[in-house]
Amino acid sequence: MTRLATPQICTMTELREPQKVFDRAGGQPVAILKNSALVGYLVPAEAVGRADHRDATMKEVQESLNRRRAINQPVLDYLKDK
Repeated sequence: MTRLATPQICTMTELREPQKVFDRAGGQPVAILKNSALVGYLVPAEAVGRADHRDATMKEVQESLNRRRAINQPVLDYLKDK
């Protein structure tokens, strides 16, 4: 069974009238189901616009790469000769 990332759901049939889906969702993302299986998410623009995004600094990028070096190195080694 698939876990849904949102409590809001709609069916493919309901997407024939997307404005009704948006109105019912109240600005939240909506899981789209087809035959009771998850096929995707519909994310209203207002849900995306709420998050405050910022660019990472070079220092933050370097720290992240250093923290993940042990995890990333086997993949990088594998890709070296590809």
